[in-house]
Amino acid sequence: MVGRVLELRVHGVSNTPPHQTLGLRGEAGAEPPRPWLVAGGPITGFYRSTATGPDDPVVVEAYSWGQLTSGARTARDVERALWTLLLPFTLANVALHARPEIPAEPDTERWRSRTGLTAWLIRLFCLSMTGTLMLTLSGVGVDLIGWQCVDRECLARAPGPWEFLAHGWWREGARSLAVGLVVPLGLLTVLGLVAWRTYQYEAEMPAAPTGPVTGRAPAEAPADGPPGVPPTVAQPETAPPPPEPPPTRPVNPLQDPTFWSGEGQLRRAGLLHLCTGATVAAAVPLGAVLAMDPPRGPRAVVAGTTVACLATVLLCTVVVLGRPWSTRRAGHTPLGRLSGGLIVLTGLGLAGTVLLLLLPDGPAGTPLAALRPPAGCARDPAGPGCAADRSLPGFDWVIAWLGTGQLLLLIAIGAVSRSGRRALAAPLAAGLLLPLGVGWISGWLPGLPAAPRQLEIWLVALVAIVLAGTGLLLPRTRSAVDIQPLAAHTDLAWGGRGPAVIAGFGWVLCISYSGGLLYWVTDRLDTAPSGGPPTVVPPVPVMWAGLAFAVALLALAGTVAVAGLRFYRLRRQEYAALVPPGHALSGHDLRRGRDVSTFRALHRLVGEHGLRLVGGYAVAAAVLVTLGCAAVLTRSPPHPATATGGAAVVRAVADAGDALLGWLPALVATVGLLVYRNDTVRRTVGVVWDVGTFWPRAAHPLAPPSYAERAVPELQTRTAGLLALAPNDHHRMDGIILSGHSQGTVLCAAVILQLPARWRRRIWFFSYGCQLTRLYGRVFPAYFGPDRLPALAEALRRPGGGTGWTNFWRNTDPLGWPVTAGERDVAVRDPEALHPSAGEVADPPIRNHSGYPESSEFHRERSRVAWLLRQAVPSPRRGFG
Repeated sequence: MVGRVLELRVHGVSNTPPHQTLGLRGEAGAEPPRPWLVAGGPITGFYRSTATGPDDPVVVEAYSWGQLTSGARTARDVERALWTLLLPFTLANVALHARPEIPAEPDTERWRSRTGLTAWLIRLFCLSMTGTLMLTLSGVGVDLIGWQCVDRECLARAPGPWEFLAHGWWREGARSLAVGLVVPLGLLTVLGLVAWRTYQYEAEMPAAPTGPVTGRAPAEAPADGPPGVPPTVAQPETAPPPPEPPPTRPVNPLQDPTFWSGEGQLRRAGLLHLCTGATVAAAVPLGAVLAMDPPRGPRAVVAGTTVACLATVLLCTVVVLGRPWSTRRAGHTPLGRLSGGLIVLTGLGLAGTVLLLLLPDGPAGTPLAALRPPAGCARDPAGPGCAADRSLPGFDWVIAWLGTGQLLLLIAIGAVSRSGRRALAAPLAAGLLLPLGVGWISGWLPGLPAAPRQLEIWLVALVAIVLAGTGLLLPRTRSAVDIQPLAAHTDLAWGGRGPAVIAGFGWVLCISYSGGLLYWVTDRLDTAPSGGPPTVVPPVPVMWAGLAFAVALLALAGTVAVAGLRFYRLRRQEYAALVPPGHALSGHDLRRGRDVSTFRALHRLVGEHGLRLVGGYAVAAAVLVTLGCAAVLTRSPPHPATATGGAAVVRAVADAGDALLGWLPALVATVGLLVYRNDTVRRTVGVVWDVGTFWPRAAHPLAPPSYAERAVPELQTRTAGLLALAPNDHHRMDGIILSGHSQGTVLCAAVILQLPARWRRRIWFFSYGCQLTRLYGRVFPAYFGPDRLPALAEALRRPGGGTGWTNFWRNTDPLGWPVTAGERDVAVRDPEALHPSAGEVADPPIRNHSGYPESSEFHRERSRVAWLLRQAVPSPRRGFG
């Protein structure tokens, strides 16, 4: 039997159908032939052409994983589209993997190291984002419905039987606030169940083959081969596998065998986030009661016990997130006694909060009933007791301080990630200066002279945030490992501040979601006539969020304009290179030159300027959120109730921003649905989504599940299983070409780094449309940076010398570049010609990011590699040694 080689193709983010991945075409006007399923199932499967024969020297097989993220145009698409609403959590989770110099062995990471401290800060930030979500939902249930809706007309506008809160026993004291907790706690339960259930989506499979490989096929094809080939039973190996070389120390975190087995980590982190979310939800009404009406007697005992339970939960969570044993990925592991204790404490805290809210008001302070808007405000918003700000006392203040604290935490993440522990001094100093300055101005610090009248809270906030920002300007800590000379545009993205930039975009999106939800609910509950004073008002920070969102959209438009100008200049340069002065080219050639220069300019724009443009917008957003945090700490709205002149313009911009925020969650969900149903949207927006959901949920457990936790083990199992079959089995392959396109390149790289050395010796890696240097290498340097990517080339080192890795790229592909990690780079001509040839009447297409396997360069390289892999087969065919 002639040695056989399998080319296993893995598609990218566009969810290319199996027949297109295999290059199958039908006759004119006919459907392409249907490939047959040889392994896997309808969600993830391995397909071959029905024309594949048992003696074909090179067999092409396609692995289809796109339905893990892009769906099959079924009802399940709606559920997956709703996952896009969790995009803020996705970005925060990705930030953990953007740290530079993550240890290759996770057990060697220490809390005091730069990466360990950055990881702890990122996990705290992710915890605060869960708190932001719960604070928003508490604002809906506790503030807007339980506190401000005092009339039946207002409560009738909320979905559900809320009208009973407008009269009787439930209207007295703070009892309606206890009912309002149903909203945040109910959604928190739903999120917990979804996060728990979606781990079934992430299949853990063995990489080592345990028996013969079998396949499944549709009814018209046999299970073990294409039509006409009788099924056979695979025989066990007659010779033992060669001895595995002694293990070496891993040099890339992707070599960690537990990297794709995170069920235990997910459970532990999920419990911490759920308990913290419940604690934040309970703290909103509890804090208002304690501040406005300090309890006495039995109420004081209940309040003290409740506060102690909830504070213990928060303290334990903050400490546990920094402990190594709680953040390791160890597969299926029990939660432990600590988790049980946190569940009990959280339950006691919730029970105590509800009991305290149901008890009558005490005489120690101002009863909440005296501060709540009276019932007549729905009919006469200008009546007695109907203040302009009717929100729950202290709620605006809590939102402002949480947002400011998150901004300081983001600055600390970026500073430590760039410059190490020394950069933490500035954010810590700012974190101490800000509350002390605000307390001094507000007169909360006894024994100090009064603050000058010219000193405002917003000024102190600006000084503190600018002081914290100086930590981002310290010199960057250089790597202790000698790395190869950097190629152009391959250095760290955003100067080593990548975790803060990525998490910051997630935070801004989370704030936008929160502000939009609060504004939308406020608008729905408002019963005031058009043009009259509102009966229900959103928190003051939401008003500022609308104004900031409108300005952010203008900044985004400016960034797009700058990108357009750079694209225009690059296109002119490329066109000048194609069309020399004094040319005698035809109009057809000039048109083709413009088309080619367009794609070449896009290639350069993305590769040379893409991350820089994102960084520029991040700077503008940072300035904007800094001003916003300083503004919300003043607790003053952005415009007066009766606005004239310039204030009227500010009000119009803020109202437009609030309206856009109200529709933002629906817009994102709609785009998410189009990602799963529209190929054009899929190829553009889906890139961000697939990059984000590639990484395991190691920082935020409420992020969408990782498709790679199923795809990588399946590819491992398939590859090792085919190579381990007996020599007389017609399914056996003597070598495998792992052929990855775009995001499939990243999947193949993760597979190769996980495979044992005895299988890697018979594998060759084809990468095309590859982003391992210009995107992944810069944003995720700990996995694909200049000092980590050579580990992949070393893993593919051939016994006789050289590297089993060929990378194909085009200068018209906006997402494909050379790799420069020791591989063989092959430039693919695109288009193949400017004119039709060989009797063709249409111009050769410009394929840019697609169609690599159809190029002549690809076919020549595959023939050469297949010959090399077959030469590695020992003769006579007895085992491998």
